[in-house]
Order: sequence, then C-alpha cells, then structure tokens
Amino acid sequence: MNPFAEGIAVAGDNLRANKLRSFLTILGVVIGVATVMVMASLVDGVRTQVFNALNAATPNAFYVMRFFSQTPLNPQNLPYEVRIRPVVDEEDADAIRRADDIRHAGLWLQSMVRIEYQDQRSQNVWVLGADDAYMDIKGGTVAQGRFFTQAELHGAEVAVLEQEMARRLFGQTNPIGETVRIGGRPFRVVGTWQQPDNVFQPPGFTIGAVVPYEVAKHSFRYSDTNDLFIVVLGRSGIPVTDAQDQATVALRRERGLRPGVPNTFDFITQDQILDTMNSLTSMFFLVMTAVSSVALLVGGIGVMAIMMVSVTDRTREIGLRMACGARRREILWQFLVEAASLTLVGGLLGILIGLTSGQLLKRALNMVSGVPIWSAVMATLVSIAIGLAFGLLPANRAARMDPVDALRHE
Repeated sequence: MNPFAEGIAVAGDNLRANKLRSFLTILGVVIGVATVMVMASLVDGVRTQVFNALNAATPNAFYVMRFFSQTPLNPQNLPYEVRIRPVVDEEDADAIRRADDIRHAGLWLQSMVRIEYQDQRSQNVWVLGADDAYMDIKGGTVAQGRFFTQAELHGAEVAVLEQEMARRLFGQTNPIGETVRIGGRPFRVVGTWQQPDNVFQPPGFTIGAVVPYEVAKHSFRYSDTNDLFIVVLGRSGIPVTDAQDQATVALRRERGLRPGVPNTFDFITQDQILDTMNSLTSMFFLVMTAVSSVALLVGGIGVMAIMMVSVTDRTREIGLRMACGARRREILWQFLVEAASLTLVGGLLGILIGLTSGQLLKRALNMVSGVPIWSAVMATLVSIAIGLAFGLLPANRAARMDPVDALRHE
C-alpha cells in the first residue's frame, strides 16, 4: 500500500475508533465551511435577483439626484460639496423633458412610513410619491382597480397599494375604495399593484404604496438629498448614454453652468445600481468570511491538538514502523494525510450543511439562484489546507522521534 492510501486508511480507522473525539475536533471546520457556503449562496442569490429586477425595469430609464452616495447622507450634517449643489426641482424636470429624445422626466420622492387600516398596522415601508409613468418605468401590473389618473396627480389623496401589503392589511376584503392611513394621513385606495415576479426587495425595504408626488411632498418627511430624484425615460431605441447626454445639456443650461464648471447633479443608472450592489454584497461576503475564518482557526487548532495526542498515543507504533524500515518522510506523510483527511471530512460535512441551510434561507426569502461551484471547490481546498497546515507540527514531531526511544515508550 502506498503512503497516501495508507494514511487515508489509518485516518479512517481513527475516525471510526474515536467518533466523538473526531467530530469535536472537526466541528470548527464544519461551522466555518458551512458559513462560507451559506454566505456564498445568499450573495449569489441577491446578485441574481437584483440583476433580474433591473432587467424587468425599463432599460433606458435613469435617475437624476442632487448627490449620489452609496450610503445615505445625514441631512443635518451634509458635506460642503453637497450643500453647494441646488436641490432638484420641477424646473429641472421640465428642462430635461423638453429635450428631443426624452420621453418622460418626473420628480419623485420616497419616504419610510407606516401604513394602517383599522387595527392593522405595517412596519416601516417605502412609500413612493410618483406620477402616472410609474408602471412604465418600474414594471409590474395593476392587480385590482386602477392607477391614479392625470387629474389626480395634483393633490388627490389616493394610493395604489402593493399587492402583498394590501393582503396583509385587508385579508380577503376588497381594498378598493377603502381608506388607509399612510404616515398618519388618510388616503383612498384606488388600486393594488403587483410587482414583477423577479423583483427583489430586501426585508424591511418593501415598497408598500405609491401616491401622487404632489400629495407626498406635503404629507411625508423626506430628505432633499437622499429621497428626492428625477426619473428620466428616454425614447424607445435611444441608448441611455445619449439620453443622459441630452439631460446633462438641458440641466447645465437650466442652471446656468459655464463650460469647465463641474455638474451640480449626479446620474444613477442601472449599471451603477448593480455596481453598488456588487460592492455591498462583496463587502458583506468578505466580513462573513473573516468571521467564519475564526471558526476555521479554532478547528485547525483542535486538529493540531488531537493530532499531538494521537502522536503521543501511537509512539510505540511509530517506533515499530521505523524499526521495520519506514523512513521519516513516510511517517511525516502518514500524519499529514491523516490530519488532511480529518479536515476534509469536516469540510464535506460543512458543504452539506451549508447547501441545505442556503436552500432553506433562499426559500424563506423567496430567492431563486444556484450555489456557486467555486464556493464548494474553495471550501474543499481550504479544509484540506487547514489539515496540512495544522497537522504539520504533530507530523514533524512524529517523524523526528528516535526509534529506540519510541519502542521503549509505555
């Protein structure tokens, strides 16, 4: 039998002979690998859902904001480069709308409020103040009733509820014509809206309702910097970059910016949203990987400790093998393979647990995605590497034993 196969066989014998000790030894590896697998699965699911959501929305739509930041800014302590910029307003939207290849430009806002009906009350959800182009830009369908009309855009207290929100508040009751309180203000429900099937909304950030912008502006609290934006929709067949160029020219002219003066506004495109989401999920994955590495480190130390005990327990066996002609490198290799086999079993258990947990979480969050193959390969390689790294000291100790002293060991 070659040293590799022999090492695996000896490792298998030790696992079977000391099941509880072996399991406790590799527990840290199991937890660490399972955590990496779950995080990789969730991150991939979030990215897939965001990508699908962006594809469901109108591809030639983009947003104009006072200042684009990946994290919300404190309205009470805005940086100087933000304070010197004007707030986007109706005049800006009108200027963009007059451009040749712009189909629509409207001022929207978002606010985090509660929605109430009788004794039912939602958690804080996003409520959008928008216009009648909402369905064209965001996608989805009207499930019941209708969307608000042009006449209702200027002050009518009407609302279109997201379908799931309507179900939570009204149950089986038809919500059309009923009055709900949104942010403490009464609104008459004129319709319910069903989101596209592939739209992902993180828990706690659900769009609960859409109301006319003019009403939202006077009814809800919002930040001029974080929550106010112009939604721009280019004409069909026009590249979004061309529409952005025309919007830039129109805004600079409206604001009287001379050549060479930087823009006093920012654009947000679907590519930017995807890039931002990628950076956030990557950072989240890195943080969780760092946390799981602590479990892997603990597991590695446990492997090293149990291998040191194993070397001590098998001192006489090591001496006998050396007396029979086994070379030091064969002894070293045997214990390295044994340590790597232990952590490989831990890694495979972690992969199994991680895959199962990832599937359960994705179902709970209603996400559709596969588990990246690279994460399983990486988890397997990492578990083997841990066994080799932390098994090196015990294996080296075994290989350096004096055969005569080892044979005398009791």
